[in-house]
Amino acid sequence: MKIKTKLSLAVGILFLFILLLGTAGVYYVDTLKANTENILLSNYHTLEYSRNMLVALQDSNPEALRSFETNLENQEKNVTEPGEPEATRDLRMRFDSFRVSQEDPRYLPAIRGDIFRIMAMNMNAIRNKSEMAKKTASSAFSWITIIGTVCFLFAFVLVVNLPSSVANPIRELTRSIRQIALQNYSQRVHFESHNEFGELARSFNSMAERLEEYNHSSLSGLMMEKKRIEALINNMVDPVIGLDENLRVIFANQEAIKISGLKEPELVGQLVSELSKRNDLIRMLTHDLMKEEVAGGTSREPLKIFSGNKEGYFEKEILQISIIPTGERAKKLIGHVIILRNVTEYKELDYAKTRFIATVSHEFKTPISSIKMSVQLLEHEQIGSLNSEQKELLKSIEDDADRLLKITGELLNLTQLESGNIQLTLLPCDPKEIVDFAVGATKIQAEQKQVKIEITCPPDLPKLQADSEKTSWVLTNLITNAIRHSYEQSTIFIHVYPKGDKVCLSVRDTGQGIPPQYKDKIFDRYFRVPGTKMEGTGLGLAISKEFIEAEGGEITLESEFGAGSNFVISLNAVP
Repeated sequence: MKIKTKLSLAVGILFLFILLLGTAGVYYVDTLKANTENILLSNYHTLEYSRNMLVALQDSNPEALRSFETNLENQEKNVTEPGEPEATRDLRMRFDSFRVSQEDPRYLPAIRGDIFRIMAMNMNAIRNKSEMAKKTASSAFSWITIIGTVCFLFAFVLVVNLPSSVANPIRELTRSIRQIALQNYSQRVHFESHNEFGELARSFNSMAERLEEYNHSSLSGLMMEKKRIEALINNMVDPVIGLDENLRVIFANQEAIKISGLKEPELVGQLVSELSKRNDLIRMLTHDLMKEEVAGGTSREPLKIFSGNKEGYFEKEILQISIIPTGERAKKLIGHVIILRNVTEYKELDYAKTRFIATVSHEFKTPISSIKMSVQLLEHEQIGSLNSEQKELLKSIEDDADRLLKITGELLNLTQLESGNIQLTLLPCDPKEIVDFAVGATKIQAEQKQVKIEITCPPDLPKLQADSEKTSWVLTNLITNAIRHSYEQSTIFIHVYPKGDKVCLSVRDTGQGIPPQYKDKIFDRYFRVPGTKMEGTGLGLAISKEFIEAEGGEITLESEFGAGSNFVISLNAVP
């Protein structure tokens, strides 16, 4: 039970007993007062009237008789005791007879007898009422004594127990605090109760546990561990910067200091918000943290940093450092670590690979074109007639040459994308012309598979702000893929429609569709859906995505496995 509740309950019960004691006292005093007033108002006045009538009988003059009459009338109005009405009535009858014949000696003794009888009745009533008042006083004394005794005992129990229940825990806590002050951190407080002292004991024990933990870790050991960690960080070949929870730099290795262009005192111990004002690299590295986007991870695009008279490429990774403090259960963020992984060597190798692919692809293009030309010459009958087997061989050679030429073109486009040298000519162009060109380029493939292409294109469409050549290439690639993955005698739906400030070109087939687990990878390079038997390099959709995004547009996929796929190109419309 809480101490506040305990005090309120004890004081409330004591107050209730005091209220009961006061109520009993008021009740019995009021009862005694009523009994006394009854004696005074009823019996005392009757005795006074009786005495006056006895005095009036001693004289027989008219004045005495009038006094007797007055007191008798008052007595008749003050009849209160049993038998008193009959006695008063007899007194009235004898007095009336006495006034008629005052000489008759029989009436005076009888009248006196009636008066004495009335007086005796009231004297007995006074005696009875006195006894009743005594009983009431005795009962009042008993009840007040009982209630007062209970109040005293309860108050005594409170006086004895309540101060000790409050003072003893405080005394024990004070003694434990003195022990903590004397560096006796093993001291603990054990309060089994669930009141405020119990909560205080748990907080005190948690504090003592932390102090004991800190005390057991020696300063020399901490310094050695600090130096060891600093040595490990400084020997890392990758730049590392550590920040606390307030985004203050707490450490940085030599590589990080080197690429930052700052001296160690200018970097370590400084707030990132201040460093970002005068150092572009620090601002770039902590941009996400300054915006409170603390979700850790590795940056997708390498950062180009100029240091040591040469350019280097680094991948930024932000690690969140969280711990569970001693005595607590929830994790607490205590800082961040920024790691820059040097990928310059891999970037150079990738650049060399890109140049190699571009060179080889360009060199392949000439002989492949020569092969196609030779095949076309062989197909003319002027050079000589061919038998059926030779024509099939030439057809196979032509198909392989077309496939090699397409692969070479995709590789050249890929190297153009990787080198960042995408050359775009963004001009207003008619989306209907782009659709007609792409459909015409794939017409033969559609007819061979008996696939129908249905076009929906409103006449009042706005023009596109795009590169018509690359957009036509992308649309042609999408229609080609739709034909490949469609069933024979099916329909491909091409829909062109405006959407806000965009114009959308949709290519929807009714083939098998793409499984849900592969939808996020469909635009990755060299990716092909497992189990497909169609030919291809897996570069077409990746290059298409790069081309459309370079034009400021977007390409998305909507696919339900078993119900076909829908690729949507969104490009900016001419204002």
